[in-house]
Amino acid sequence: MRAPDLMHTESRCLDCGPVPPLHVPEHIGAEIVASVVDRIIAAADPPHRPSAPLWCPWPLPPGWTVTGVAYAGDDRTGVRATAVACAGPAPLGEGPADLVFVAEEPGVGLGTRFAGMVGPDPGPELAEALTDPGPGHPEHVGQARIKVAGHPTPLWLVNSPTDRSAYAGEARGLWLHAIAWPASAGHLLAEEVVLHDLTEWTPPELVYGAPSPYLHGKA
Repeated sequence: MRAPDLMHTESRCLDCGPVPPLHVPEHIGAEIVASVVDRIIAAADPPHRPSAPLWCPWPLPPGWTVTGVAYAGDDRTGVRATAVACAGPAPLGEGPADLVFVAEEPGVGLGTRFAGMVGPDPGPELAEALTDPGPGHPEHVGQARIKVAGHPTPLWLVNSPTDRSAYAGEARGLWLHAIAWPASAGHLLAEEVVLHDLTEWTPPELVYGAPSPYLHGKA
């Protein structure tokens, strides 16, 4: 990605054109989360541009930790997408697992990047998922029903590389993505997962782990 220069006022992907820059803190901890929350809130312009939610499972599943936060945007566009990464034991006892939750405005493409999908939005894949549970992913949960800010919210399985499960839906007028590694870790989303917006309140009991490799370029 190229930074703004004398010819262009926005960051640019050589393949996709203008894109909001992604900011991923190198480390994770309570102070890092607080600084990202402050940045998201400062970039909001209510009621025209409400604060982008920073969706995090709360309470965390047993043995799970928060492993990263990120946001996409700049001073000109504001925060247009956020991500929270978590890690813990896989639900089927197959070793460690990772989850990344993304909230984003249409056209940003952060969630589809982590999902390994083509295009900036999951709309075409989501339309297919409503009639097809996802060929090539026999271990996946066809539909996930989680709670977002206390409201039951369906997520649908979309096509992705076979090393992960990717789900997409909508919450608060934004795309909501949930991406799980390995693919079988998507079964965690069939359990009682509740997403809480850290910009509203950050639980002091959150536990932090090693930085997520998926936020740092592995995905």
